[in-house]
Amino acid sequence: CCSDLKGLVNCKVACLATLNQLETFCREEGAICRDLGISKYNLCDYEVEYLCSYKRDIITVGDKQIEKEFYLVKWKGYPESMNTWEPRKNLKCTDLLSQFWEDMMRELLRLKKRSIPRKLDSAIVSHLVQRANLRRTLKMWENHLNSLGSRKGRIFVENLVDMEGPPRNFTYINDYKVGEGISLNEVAVGCECMDCLNSPVGGCCAGASQHKFAYNSVGQVRIRPGLPIYECNKRCSCGLDCPNRVVQRGIQYSLCIFRTDNDRGWGVRTMERIRKNTFVMEYVGEIITTDEAERRGQVYDKEGATYLFDLDYVDDEYTVDAAHYGNISHFVNHSCDPNLQVYNVFIDNLDERLPRIAFFATRLIKSGEELTFDYKMQVDPVDAESTKMDSNFGLIGLPGSPKKRMRMECKCGVATCRKYLF
Repeated sequence: CCSDLKGLVNCKVACLATLNQLETFCREEGAICRDLGISKYNLCDYEVEYLCSYKRDIITVGDKQIEKEFYLVKWKGYPESMNTWEPRKNLKCTDLLSQFWEDMMRELLRLKKRSIPRKLDSAIVSHLVQRANLRRTLKMWENHLNSLGSRKGRIFVENLVDMEGPPRNFTYINDYKVGEGISLNEVAVGCECMDCLNSPVGGCCAGASQHKFAYNSVGQVRIRPGLPIYECNKRCSCGLDCPNRVVQRGIQYSLCIFRTDNDRGWGVRTMERIRKNTFVMEYVGEIITTDEAERRGQVYDKEGATYLFDLDYVDDEYTVDAAHYGNISHFVNHSCDPNLQVYNVFIDNLDERLPRIAFFATRLIKSGEELTFDYKMQVDPVDAESTKMDSNFGLIGLPGSPKKRMRMECKCGVATCRKYLF
């Protein structure tokens, strides 16, 4: 509240209407609004928002009768009461036309209709309108995801399976959300290398922690799964282009969140070819204690959800919960034959109880292929150096507390499927 009238100048109140609703209202009232992009020059412009229906009518032209196609158009910025039937020649929206026909043919196939009717019945029309509105909603969510932070690749969203929209009670974040009573201690020192890869001083950051340099010259991980990765940090003298700064540069590929057609909910596939041993994404969420994870895990089990990821590099004290706060990894599904492998990464925080969880490609991943990791992956120790980590690493890929889990059916569908997640 403002204490005086002068203070009201800087007051702002959230509007209950959406921008689309405001634009519709302005056009109905003939009002010009600079913020909504409505001027006297485009006040009466008509832009197709989506196509609602289709029919074929016989019209008379001179002494001839001709069959013509008509589409029911929802105009952007105008209410549905102002929808109009337009002949095909009036429509220049080729993408919307292609999308309408794709949706219509998919629905006719589902209904086992062998021919295109002259006029669509109300049930089909309702389905097409719902799908058009769903696509608009998902596009808005897609734009929102891409507005958060900077990344080289773009996130796409697609649902061709059902009418499920963006997940409710989920907030997209790009970095850890630290839970109550937990603190991340920043690193106090960094390297002074001029060339961290070829001329590391004291072995660079990895050597200072008595571990191997993790990457080759093109950023591919070259140490075996089970060994930790120590990247250069904010205290180091090298820049962001340093070969030892891979995970912290973020997602480099365009990825698609898509609705699966075999009851696995949402999934993620790559829109680009990904080389073997290349960093793909981090598992990001809320850091909580294992006691809190145990409590939440029992709730998630009843919902059939798996978003808890144990951080047990040395001690089983903390867990990452991506159920309500997370990044694109929230949507990555399990597979008994995965193409992603987990590595523990330390950058600005060297607390061995709180590693960052990074996914690297286990093999060449083709464009369009779904990304998966094993929720119950195991890593066998091969040398004394990694014994400390491997003693608990078998639990690291298991989302949720390993103590009391309901048995969940696996739907990955690979030949080597274990049939159950837990």
